[in-house]
Amino acid sequence: MKNDQSFKNLTVLVTGASSGIGEATATAFARQGANVIIHYNSKHAEADAVLKKVQALGVEAEQIQADLTTMEGTKKLSRFAQSKTIDILVNNAGSLIARTKVLDFTPELWEQVMMLNLTSAFFVSQSVLKGMIERKHGIIVNVSSVAARFGGGVGALAYATAKAAISTMTKGLTKEFAPLNIRVNAVSPGTIDTNYHKSFSTHEGLDGVRAATPVGRLGTPEEIADTILFLSSDQASFIHGQVIEVNGGFLMA
Repeated sequence: MKNDQSFKNLTVLVTGASSGIGEATATAFARQGANVIIHYNSKHAEADAVLKKVQALGVEAEQIQADLTTMEGTKKLSRFAQSKTIDILVNNAGSLIARTKVLDFTPELWEQVMMLNLTSAFFVSQSVLKGMIERKHGIIVNVSSVAARFGGGVGALAYATAKAAISTMTKGLTKEFAPLNIRVNAVSPGTIDTNYHKSFSTHEGLDGVRAATPVGRLGTPEEIADTILFLSSDQASFIHGQVIEVNGGFLMA
């Protein structure tokens, strides 16, 4: 998006902001004048680098560590968020954790995937909604996935299931909170060129995605960040409860 300081003096919390889509989103909001809270789990050095990059853009920034695969970490971030004035929440944190076939799943791994990708997003949203209701204004953008539409690849069933629930949660939150001037939407990325896919996908698999994508390439984190900023902007004031697919035509409704 054009740098026009349209989010000046607003505070944005971006979960999973130490790299990839989260980093791009935190940086994009900072360029638009927003103060940014950077959440991360284990990538402390990367989060520090994002913090410095955001601060260099002339806005206020801070970071918070919390392991969102656990309820303890989710409660930690929720308490922190509730103590702040959060104007915009971007629920971006998520991962397969481990690409695992159905018969190899353990209850512990299933719970971790659900906690990270779904449950933590719900409770962090709950924590910021209280302040948004009092201020009669707020924006939540959830990050779903194209996997929610087709079940994901082999070994990604739990992740795809959680992301489908994120899409449903987006609609449910809208029904309850749109009348209170709180806007909730989701962005559903296709395959984005990040370290995530270096960890969980093969070169052959990514080549197959490129071949199956009409635009002929993977997406960039910045393209997803631009969509998140649009959904958070005044230009999207009548867009509520939508899941915006950003996948280069890989999957079309």
